[in-house]
Parts: sequence; structure tokens; C-alpha cells
Amino acid sequence: MMQPLLSRSADFQWWKHGVIYQVYLRSFQDSNGDGVGDLAGLIARLDYLTGLGVDAIWLSPIFSSPMADFGYDVADHTAVDPLFGDLAVFRELVSQVHSRGLKIILDYIPNHTSEQHAWFLESRASRTAAKRDWYVWRDPGPGGGAPNNWRGEFGGSAWSWDEPTGQYYYHAFLPSQPDLNWRNPAAARAMLNVLRFWLDEGVDGFRVDAIHHLLEDESLADNPPNPQWREAMGPAEQFLKVHTVDQPEVHPFIAAMRRLVEGYGADRVLIGEAYLPIPRLMAYYGGALDGFHLPFNFHLMTTPWTPLALASLIGAYEAALPAGGWPNWVLSNHDRSRLASRLGEDQARVAAMLLLTLRGTPTLYQGDELGLTDVPIPPDRVRDPWELNVPGLGLGRDPARTPMLWSGAPNAGFSAQAPWLPLSEGWRDLNAARQLERPGSILRLYQALLALRRREEVLQVGDYALLGAAGGLLAFQRSCPESCLAVVLDLEGSGGVFPLDGGQILLSTLPGRVGERLESDLHLSPHEGAIVRRCPERQNVGERQNA
Repeated sequence: MMQPLLSRSADFQWWKHGVIYQVYLRSFQDSNGDGVGDLAGLIARLDYLTGLGVDAIWLSPIFSSPMADFGYDVADHTAVDPLFGDLAVFRELVSQVHSRGLKIILDYIPNHTSEQHAWFLESRASRTAAKRDWYVWRDPGPGGGAPNNWRGEFGGSAWSWDEPTGQYYYHAFLPSQPDLNWRNPAAARAMLNVLRFWLDEGVDGFRVDAIHHLLEDESLADNPPNPQWREAMGPAEQFLKVHTVDQPEVHPFIAAMRRLVEGYGADRVLIGEAYLPIPRLMAYYGGALDGFHLPFNFHLMTTPWTPLALASLIGAYEAALPAGGWPNWVLSNHDRSRLASRLGEDQARVAAMLLLTLRGTPTLYQGDELGLTDVPIPPDRVRDPWELNVPGLGLGRDPARTPMLWSGAPNAGFSAQAPWLPLSEGWRDLNAARQLERPGSILRLYQALLALRRREEVLQVGDYALLGAAGGLLAFQRSCPESCLAVVLDLEGSGGVFPLDGGQILLSTLPGRVGERLESDLHLSPHEGAIVRRCPERQNVGERQNA
């Protein structure tokens, strides 16, 4: 069992000081030789996660689904899809996770269901069906076509015609993913009961999918043209989504989710997925008990990788947090290009140090600890509906969803047969078993960073202050009354010198410097990051940015 996290805080909660690890289940570990990862495979790899040093597993959708969008099209919210196992295997997973001192977080998809869900089958049966209003149905527009110009995220109109009932239904994503109508009280209650079901099964929280899509403007007004649009952005971005996302009426429904989760104890967590500018994102924290514990902060993924840009982002985000709001950081996930592909393999190491030393809760994406990069997908192997619907624009997510690399065994130890997506070409060198044998590997760096974060309370609860952002270097300080650490990162690959007036290096992204004592300045090699314990009498805390 993992040792509990340290805390000197009376309001200690695991999700504030722990590290979340995203498992994209289809690509984690296959146990039955069908080429697709499953729950039994995850159970078999739990010791890897404890050895890595994370605290919680966020699991991609496991629910019964026709897999048009790989589980985000749910046909039964309270059944495990046979592709992944069954409820008995899930219960074993929960038991095994908890026995290791870990937590488990499930995906919750409130915006839509599969067209094969029993609710939608009843809804589309007739205009007078009992569940007709559980989904968003509208008459044709004045010209006889779709009600308005709203576009689906994966291309095409967001409205699909239903010939038997003579109306259109709305879908923010695929036509096979009709949107639920949360304004219908019975539909809202049914979806809240989904949370109850899985909380009763012992889960420790939820990542709430696409929450900013939950409601649309009832007026059905057209979205205005996007003056910045260009074809490479994809057809969904041709219009500004002012009437289809981030509607103010969503917040009472988030509050209902939060109240329900709080009823199961203060150690449960609710995480919201909303790609929004910082000022709009802050509203999703809500008040004391009516918002998300953690609205996902994705801004590190899109901010220019320069000291000034990152320092500005961190400062703006810290300053915007509402009273009691806890920060969080994400650098990669199953919907975006891999970290090492965006930044390069050298900077991926520096990025790991940034993510795991900033104030707040970090979320890791499986495979980033191996330095995996995007995998080119041959046209005949493409599986992502986004790429299939809008080919040639590079919008497909398959390259970041390829299987984990476990060993030098056939198929990298992921499966006994060819996996559902191709492996990274360098799997023989990048696999976890090989990297564990190499002291300087990126996997060993992640282990060291996570172990240091667990040992050093200041990295969990300490304040943040910017020390400098110039000459290619970003430097900041984490401090509490008992300890003070400086983190200095070379973001431009040219190395540099940062004045610290001495200290001791606790960890470097490059091997061989742990324990090195500094008499004065810190000298960094190209693409190096270092964590330095500062001499107490020489600390220069500076202006704190999270008072």
C-alpha cells in the first residue's frame, strides 16, 4: 500500500494534493487477446501505477456502447460494455485500487447518449412518447431545413432529420449521439441517478465530460460567423458558439451534481471538462458547494512554450482563482497531440518537472511518462470519427491514443494479437520495462519527480511565487514555513545561469546532479530543469501570487 500523502492542513483532501493519472482503457492493457484494453488488463497493471507514484486513476468510459465514439456514446449508463468486462470485474478493480491506497475516477457523460439508448429509442418512437422531451427535438426552420446554423463538433449540421416523426433532433457531436434535454426534470433526475449508481459502487469521483455543452440557447438563434476561421480549424469552428456552449443556465445543474457527490463524503471529487478562457472557466468553481472541485485547466497545452508566456499564464490563472478555489494543471490528454510531439523529447522532460511542481493538482496522461509521441495512422487504420468525417485536416485523435508499451514482447506486451491501433515505431526502446532498466530514462524521471512531490510537503501545499522569466529560463518558488524550493527550467534549449545564492539540487531532469551543492548561481545545461532547496537564511520569497 502507498504511504499517505503528507499534510499540515486541517482541510486535507486527497484530490488537492494527489496526482491523477488518465487511463485510456482501450489502449492500456489487453487481457483477453482481442487487441483492445480492458478492466482485467488494468488490474494486472496496477502495480505499475503504484510504482510510478500516482494517487488516482481517471478511467475513460467503460459503459455499454456501440463505440461510434469509443464509449462516449453511452447505450446503458449502469452496465459495463462486454468489450471491457462486466460489473463483477469492475468491482474487483475498485477493490484492488483501494487496497493499494489509490482512488478511482470515472468518466460521466451528461450531455448526450447513444442513439441506441433505450431512452432515445422511446423518445423517437412518436411525438407523444413519454420520453420525447428527454431529448432536444425541433420543427424544421422557416425554409424547411435544419432549425438553425449550429454545427456538430465532428463536422456537418448539429441537427438530424427524423422522418417518422417529422422533426429534427440536436446533437453537439455525432448524429448517433443525441443531446439530452436537462431542462426536463425527469431526464435530469435520471442522469443524477447515474452518479448515485457508481458512487454506491465505490468510485471516488467523476470527470464530467463536455460540461459546457450541456445546454443550448432556447431561442435557437444562429451562431455568428467566426472572423478568425480558416479551413484548417475544421468546419465546427466556422461559427462562434455563443448559443451552443457555456450557457449560464448550466450552473444550477452542476450544483445539483455537486450536492449529490458531497452527500457521499468530503473525499469525493467532481472534475469538469470545459475548454474555456480563464475568466469564463472560473465560474465553474461556483460557490462553496455548487461548482466543480476542479474545472480542468487546459491552458498549458495551448500557451506558447516561452518563459514570459508561461509566467503570464500562471500568474493570471492564480490571480483569477476564486476564494477557496484549488488550482489544477493538464499538459496532455486523449484528445490532443502528445506532449513529446508538441514540445520535442527534450522539453517533454522539462514539461514533466513544470507540471509536477506547480501549485495545484496535476493530471498525467498515460504514456507521457514514457515519452510517447504521436503515431502516424495509415488511412486504412483510422478509427476516430472526427478524422473519418473531416479527413485531411489533421484533426484525428488516433495518433495520441495508441497502445501503451510495456515490454519487448510481441505487440509491446499490450496484447497477444495485433492491437486496435498501431504501436509506436520505437516501442522496443520506449517500453516501460526497458526504461526501468535505464537510470536516465524519462520514466525514471517521472518516478523521481512523483517521489519527491510525495516527500516534500511544500510541493503539495506550498505557496507559489515567480522568481524570473527571461533568457530562456522560467524560475519560480514553492514555499511554506518549513521549506522553500526553487524550480528553474530551461524552456528554449540554450541553457543558462540563474542567481540563487546557493542551495542544494534535489532533482534535475538530467542525470548526475542530485545532491549537488551550489555556492552561488545555478548553471543549467540545455534542456535542463532543476529543483533546488534554498538556504533558509537566503530565501527571497518575493510577491506571492496566490494570497
